[in-house]
Amino acid sequence: MENVNIYDLLPQRPPFVMVDRIVYYDPVITRTEFNITKDNIFVNKGKMSEFGIIENMAQTCAARIGYMNRLSGESVKIGVIGAIKGMEITYLPKEGDTIETVIEVIGEAMQMTMVKACVTCQGNEIAHCEMKIAVTDHEATD
Repeated sequence: MENVNIYDLLPQRPPFVMVDRIVYYDPVITRTEFNITKDNIFVNKGKMSEFGIIENMAQTCAARIGYMNRLSGESVKIGVIGAIKGMEITYLPKEGDTIETVIEVIGEAMQMTMVKACVTCQGNEIAHCEMKIAVTDHEATD
């Protein structure tokens, strides 16, 4: 996974990229890492906002879909958050922290994917939810 360029998997571009690297993929589980920097658009007063955490979860889903597209030779498609259920954020990570996000696919139908998402920082869970992602037919462009 070290040789995978995250920009080949995501439709997002800086400054809106909230995943640095995909560290694990299989059809059910995907794991990403993200280093929180001072200049991140979701960092305020040294901490990442709730919106940044939610976007990181969604982009972990996008990285999974992008990786699947890459394996099958397809182009990266644009996805949107369809629903969020049971969101709980217990800690806002600070600049300099690295967060790890794990999504587990719990259901797929047509162009919808339902996942359980969990974000950890320094080994401690800081957020979790269920998220529904809808993948469009629109290809990502630079």
